[in-house]
Order: sequence, then C-alpha cells, then structure tokens
Amino acid sequence: MPVHKYNMGIIGNCSYLAYIDNKADIKWMCLPKFDSSFLFGSLLDEEKGGHFSITPAAENYSSRQFYIPNTNVLCTEFTAPDGVYQVEDCAPRMIVHDRQFRPLMLVRKIRLIKGEPAIRIRCQPKGEYGKMDPELYTASNHLRYMGFEQQLRLTTDVPLNWIIKEQQFVLDQDRYLVLTYGEPLEAPLQETAESFLVKTIQYWQQWIKSSYIPDIYQDEIIRSALVLKLHQYEDTGGIIASGTTSLPEFHDSTRNWDYRYCWFRDAHYTLKAFNQIGHFEELEKYFDFVQNILRNADDTLQPLYSITGEKDIEELVIDLHGYLGNRPVRVGNKAYIQVQHDVYGQVLVSLLPLYTDKRLTFLKKSSYKTIVPWLLNQIERTLTMPDSGLWEFRNQVQVHTYTLLFHWAGAKAAFKIAQLFGDSELMRKADAIAREADRLLDESYDKERKVYPQAIGTPNLDASTLSMVTMGYLDHDSSKARAHIEALEKELLAEHGLFYRYKHYDDFGFPDTTFLVCAFWYVDALACVGRVDDAIKNLNQLLKFSNHLGIFSEDVGLDGSQWGNFPQTYSHVGLINAVLRISKKLDRPEFM
Repeated sequence: MPVHKYNMGIIGNCSYLAYIDNKADIKWMCLPKFDSSFLFGSLLDEEKGGHFSITPAAENYSSRQFYIPNTNVLCTEFTAPDGVYQVEDCAPRMIVHDRQFRPLMLVRKIRLIKGEPAIRIRCQPKGEYGKMDPELYTASNHLRYMGFEQQLRLTTDVPLNWIIKEQQFVLDQDRYLVLTYGEPLEAPLQETAESFLVKTIQYWQQWIKSSYIPDIYQDEIIRSALVLKLHQYEDTGGIIASGTTSLPEFHDSTRNWDYRYCWFRDAHYTLKAFNQIGHFEELEKYFDFVQNILRNADDTLQPLYSITGEKDIEELVIDLHGYLGNRPVRVGNKAYIQVQHDVYGQVLVSLLPLYTDKRLTFLKKSSYKTIVPWLLNQIERTLTMPDSGLWEFRNQVQVHTYTLLFHWAGAKAAFKIAQLFGDSELMRKADAIAREADRLLDESYDKERKVYPQAIGTPNLDASTLSMVTMGYLDHDSSKARAHIEALEKELLAEHGLFYRYKHYDDFGFPDTTFLVCAFWYVDALACVGRVDDAIKNLNQLLKFSNHLGIFSEDVGLDGSQWGNFPQTYSHVGLINAVLRISKKLDRPEFM
C-alpha cells in the first residue's frame, strides 16, 4: 500500500467543522453540532455520504490547497486546460455587536483567475448517517433541502438547474454559494459573502497576532494553534479530541473510534497549549463546561462527556462502507463507562490558572470552596484503585503510573489554590495526598532497569511515563530522569523519531503504528534534560509526517502514513509544547 495521507483541510468557527479535500469536495461536515449526524460524509461512504463539490468539467486537471496566511480560510486552486479558478471556503467567525458571531453557515466563493473554465457543482446532503435523502425544493434564488431538524438552504447566484442537474457550465465571473442550517441568508448574497470572508480573515489574523509565538517553527505553531481553536464548541466550552469518527489507527485494524467528544485528559493538554501561547478565553469557557458537569456528578467523573455535558454516549455500529473500507464505523464511544482516575488531577491542573494567574480577572474564584475539595476527595478515594488508564484498555485494569502522576499533580495544584486563599485545612489534606501519591510512584519504579513502567507490578513500558520528566516530577538535571528516557527510547523509539505508546499485546493485538503525540512527548523530554540537539533533530523528522497543509493525524505508520482520527488535537498540542520547551532551552536573542 502506498504512503497514505489525508488529502484534506479543515475549516470551522467553533460551532461546526468541515473537511474539504483537494477536489473542493466537503468530505465531512456534521450539523448542528460536532457530534451530530453528517450532512456530507463521503469520508466514510462515497455512496451514502453525500457530496458538495466544485470541480472542473475537464478530466485532466491539477489542484493545490493552501490557507490564507494565519487563518482558517481554505483555498483550493484548480488548473485545467480551459482555465484556472479557486474555491475559497469559509466558516464565518467575527465580532458583531460585541459578541462572537459564528453561524451555522458555509460560505464558498468561486474566484475566476484565468480563462473560462467549465466547472460542475454537486450538492447532495444526507441525513441520519446516510439513511435519509432530503426532499429538494426550488425557490427563486435558493435550493431548500427538507427533512432535517432545521431548514437547510443553499443560496447562490449560480443558475439552480445547473446545480440540480450537476450540469457543467462556463465560469466567466466570480460565483457565490452560501449553505445555511437553521436561520437562512436573507441579506444580499455577494455583499454578505464578501463581507463575511473579509471579516473572518481579519478575525483569525488578529487572533494569531495576539498570540505568543516563539521565533522558531512559527509556521507549525501557528497552524497548530488555529487547528486547536476549531475544536472548542464555544456554546458550552467543551473541547473535543477530534472532529472525525472511525478513521482507523492503521488499515484493517478495526481500531476505529469516535473522537467527537470531550475527554478531560485531551482538554487538559489543549488548554495548556492555549495558555502557553497567551490565550485564556478558552479556559474561561471550559470552566463553565466543567462546573456544570461537576454539579451533576454523583461521586465520580466519567473520562469523557458529550460537548453539551451529556453522560450517555452509547457506542453504535452503523451501516457505512467505512474509510477505505475500514469497518466497523462507530458512533459514540464506550470508553464513557470506563474508570479512568487521572481525570480528577487533570481537571484540577487545568483550572489552576483561573485561581492563581494574576493576568486573569476570574470572577468565580469562590467556586474553589466546592470544586477543589470535591476533586481532591476523589483523588484520595482512588489513589490505590486500578483503572483502564489513558490508553483505555477495555479488558484490563492496573494502577497506572500515569494516573498516579496526575494524582500527585492534582494534589499539588489543590495545595497551591488552597495556599492562595489561606485554607490551611485544605493545604494539609492536599499535601498529605501528594506525599502518598509520591510514595506510590516510588513503589512503581523499576530499580534494576532504572525506569518507571506502565503500572505497578508490570514490566511493560509506556510512553506516557515521559510525563514524569515533562511534568517536573523528575528533576531535569537528575541522572534518574536521563536514565528513564534512555530506557524508554531503547524499547519504544522507532525510525524517524517516531515513538510507540507501548509494544505489548492489548485488546486488539499488537500495535502496528506509532502514536504521534508520544514522539512529541519524547522531543519535549529530550529538551528537558538538556539533549536539545537531539530534540531538534527528532522534531525536524516529525514535521515531515503532516499532510500538505501542515495538519497532523493521530497515528503514523513506520512508512510515514497518516492514520487515526484527523486532525488529532493531541498531536498538535504535543508539537506546540515541544517547540516551546526547545525555545526556552535555547534562550537566544531574536537576532541570533
């Protein structure tokens, strides 16, 4: 099988996401929420998935994709024998009346560049994961697709019959298409589309301008930041791991999962990346999401929730062909029933800046009185209890080293918050729990191999324990930190700087691909212990595993193939954190 890449880009506005390939076809777009059924889903089934494409009529053409600099506005340029044109795709996002305006609207501008190319437009939305074909009604300037929960309308200046019949026509001027779900476009088409394009470009460029970006690897950091921003559902503050489902971890693996949900773990890493580049509004939104979940919690937290905070995320198998024939296609994620005790520490560490960072005028600081003690109690209750771990093993529970590390970090965060408010009782409790977590971590240590294994009592090694270094548990100048990294790289390091998360047999066999964030964790850890040249060398190798737009997947095969859900927030977070660590270690003036 040739090297596999995801030949598509992503746009969005924190209300929805759309995936667009290099043929300007909308391959994946779910509305009205990230975890709704798709309107266009040919990513998983060419026949049942529907299409929204704008392609040359000529068979022999070439295309290229690029983003307008520092934005999430995607351009697909086509060169055909009869001319050149460009499709500009935009999910409008801008400030209107002092509020974020992020409608369920897709703006597509077809810009004529050269000649008079013949093109063909195809718009075939689907409902209920491909089971429903909407009824089509024609109006004077729009097509109306009936059968969805809300009205779906395509407003355009292209003759409607050409779209209905998928008839080729000559592009002799710029054309516009605006797809709306719910509230339709009633304003002038061209003027509104142009205005929304310009204002959306300005919004994203201003957002990047206000970000802290080091002077190394800036293109990669900027694209990663823009990708991450799209994965917060701004209405509730929930942050999803990825916008896709059932893209396999490797071909024919059956490891096909739905990642359109909010994992506390993934959100922790994403928020850390936002904080490091100087953006805290995402954390403030996330607090509202967490607060409401905690209020409705009994005595435990699930590892994941829906973006609206719903508990039940039933995992179903649906009748679709699957990406490149990979089945099953899953909707929902059974991991919600698992026990993953690291979540309590992750929530505490995530919320810490709201209480302690002087830059933030957080008006709900008194909330610590209920939130922090509750989370700390859960850490205390689960300290020695086995769990499924961050890799979500379905048939095995252990006392995972990674979970213990977040018990320790969560207790440390609770102590810091309690200290700020002078809560001596909470300080004493947090300190005692941190000490006990430290003792358990010491118990997990393999003195002969000089490494922290995956869990207490197992010889298996795990890339997640690189966090022992990157989170500061191990002194960066210590021989123990260096020996730990060396033991892990001896067993888990692959070619080209790639890194296995583990190599032992799991619920589905032995892993064939590497988990990309583990390679970025490795780079981060190398920089921590002063192996900066090694960190840079490995990072430069990893950058080759993006697609043509600088977007990274969840998994990477040893041949460089992209697999797993896409984009994967984990991967982009890992890149940002690794680069920022290297930049701090280099500590050189801008002119060097």
